Amino acid sequence: MPRRTRSLAAAGIAGILLSGLAVTPVQAGWGRPVTADRTSPQEARRVDRVPTPKLDWYPCYDYAECATVDLPLDYDRPKGATTEVALLRVKARNQQNRIGSLFINPGGPGGSGTDVALAAPFFLGDEVLDRFDVVGVDPRGVNASEQVRCFPSVKDQTRAYAGLNVAFPWTKAEETAYIASSKAVGKGCSTTGKPLTGAASTAEVARDMDVLRRAVGDKKLTYLGFSYGSILGQYYANLFPDRVRALVIDGVLDPNAWIGQGRARDATQEDRMRSAQGAYQALREILDRCAKAGPESCVLADGDPAASYHLVAKRLRANPLVIEDPDAGEFRVTYADFVSFTLGALYGPFGYEDIVGITAELLVLTDPAAAPAARQQARATVARHAAEARQQQRRFDFPYENGLETFLTVDCTDGNHPRNAASWPARAAAADKRDPYFGRLWTWGTSPCARDTWTVRDEDRFTGPFNRRTSKPVLVVGNYWDPATNYRGAVAAAKLLPNSRLLSSDSWGHTAYGTSACVTGAVDTYLVRGTLPAKGTVCTGDIQPFAPLPEAPVATERAQPSPGARSTAPGRGAPKQLPPVVAPLPAVGSLTVR
Repeated sequence: MPRRTRSLAAAGIAGILLSGLAVTPVQAGWGRPVTADRTSPQEARRVDRVPTPKLDWYPCYDYAECATVDLPLDYDRPKGATTEVALLRVKARNQQNRIGSLFINPGGPGGSGTDVALAAPFFLGDEVLDRFDVVGVDPRGVNASEQVRCFPSVKDQTRAYAGLNVAFPWTKAEETAYIASSKAVGKGCSTTGKPLTGAASTAEVARDMDVLRRAVGDKKLTYLGFSYGSILGQYYANLFPDRVRALVIDGVLDPNAWIGQGRARDATQEDRMRSAQGAYQALREILDRCAKAGPESCVLADGDPAASYHLVAKRLRANPLVIEDPDAGEFRVTYADFVSFTLGALYGPFGYEDIVGITAELLVLTDPAAAPAARQQARATVARHAAEARQQQRRFDFPYENGLETFLTVDCTDGNHPRNAASWPARAAAADKRDPYFGRLWTWGTSPCARDTWTVRDEDRFTGPFNRRTSKPVLVVGNYWDPATNYRGAVAAAKLLPNSRLLSSDSWGHTAYGTSACVTGAVDTYLVRGTLPAKGTVCTGDIQPFAPLPEAPVATERAQPSPGARSTAPGRGAPKQLPPVVAPLPAVGSLTVR
C-alpha cells in the first residue's frame, strides 16, 4: 500500500490539482516485453544523415572536459549553414563500470547545460556519479553555444527592455510600458535575431541531443531533465521513442498545454498550464500550516496568517514602501516585488521561513502606527534583502546578456500565443482573479510572444503527438507543492505516455530531486539499474513547513554552477546540495532595488 502524505490530509483541498492522487496512468514495467514505437522515417533521415561528430574534448574547470561542435542550423539542409553547440562532461568516477553518458538539462528555457553538468558532483547521487559521464549541452543560442542576439548592441537592447524593469506591471503606466517593450523585443527577435531565433525550438535541441548521443558513443539516451527540461525530455521521447535507455523528467510540464492545441492556441500559456494555481495553493498551505503551528513556530500565527499576507499585499498595492537605509541606500518595495519575492521563496524547501519573515516585517513597515523599535528592526531585515538584491540584480550592460531572449526564442516558437500584446492586461487580470497574487506574474512572462509582433517561426517545430511508446519507461516525477510546474502537468504527461511511471511527492520547492530522499533514491535507482518505483508510490519531502528538521542531513541550498567558484569536485560521501534548476521567469525571486 503506498504511503500517504500528511500534507494532503491537513490541507483539505478538495480535488487538489485535478485530483492528481486519484489518477492512475497507464504504465508498463521495465521487464515487461513491449514493442516501442519507431522513430519516424522523416526524423530518422534528418538526424541519421548527419555524420557522427568527433568531439575533441579538452580539460576545463579543473575536473571537467569541454568541447564544441558544429551542427546543422536546419536539419533539412544538413550540408548548409551550421550553429556551434557547446558541451561539458564530468567523467564517471568508476570508468571500469561505466554505464554510459547521462545527459542533463536544468530547465529554463535558456538554462545552461554545461553549468548544470559542472555542478553535478554537488547534487547528483554518488552511484550515478560513479557510473555515468554526466554531459551537459548548452542549447542553441545559450551561454557557451553560439548566442542568440535580438539587438545589434547593448544600447539598443537596453532601450527596448526599458519597460520590463518590474517583476510584472501593476499600474496602467507600467502596463503601457511593458506592452511597448514586449513589442520591441518581439520585433527584434523576429528580425535581428534571425536566423537562430527561427531554428532553436525544442525540437531542434532534441535533434541535436540525438546526434550528440551518437557522438559520445551511446546506442540509446539516458536523460535527466528538470522543469522545462521535462519538455525537452518529452520531445525526445516522442521524436525518437526507440532510442531511449532511461529518461527521467522532474517538475513536469504538460506538452499539449505548453504548445496550445486547438482552441487553446489563442489562450495565454498561463491559462493552459496554470503555474499560478500551483503557486497559490503552495502559499495557502504554508499559511494554513503556520496557523496550526502556533506562535512558537510561526511569528504570523499571533493572528490570521492568510489575512496578514493579504493586508501587506493590499497596502503595497495602494502605496509602494520607500525605505532609506545607510547601507542599502534608498529603495522601494512594490506589490509586484512582494509577490515576486514570495514566488522565489516557494522555489526552495525552506522558503516558508522567508515568506513568513518578510510578511511579518512588511506588516510592521506598512503600518504607520507601529512602534519605532519594531520598525527599526523590520527595516534592518528588509534592507538586508535589498542589499542582496542589489548584488544579484540583472544589469543589461556590457557584455550583451541574452537570458531573456533565449527564454523567449524557445517559448515563443514552440507554443501558440494570443495575437496582440495589448490584450495581456485583461488576460493577466483575469488570471489573477482565478489564482490570486501569481496570475499576473505568470501571465505577463510571455507577452513578447504575441503573434502580431513575434513573427519568426521554426518551420520544423514539433507539435506532437506526445503519446508514443518508448523503448524503456519514462519516469515522471511530480511535486504536489511545486510553484512553477503544476503537479497536474506530471499527471497529464504520465497519462499521455503509455510506457511511463508517475512518482508523486509531497515535497516543497521547484522540482523534487534532492528535496526528498525517497525521490532521489528512486530516480538514482532507475537511472543506474532500470528499476522503477512501485506503482502509486508517494514520497514525502524531507523538509515540511514548521515541522522539526529530520535527523539525517538535508540539502539546504542549490548548487551554484559558477565556473570560477571552485576548483575541485567533492568526493564520495560528501553532503549534497539541491540541483540548480533554472527559474522559467527571469524576474522571479528578489526585491527590486531602484
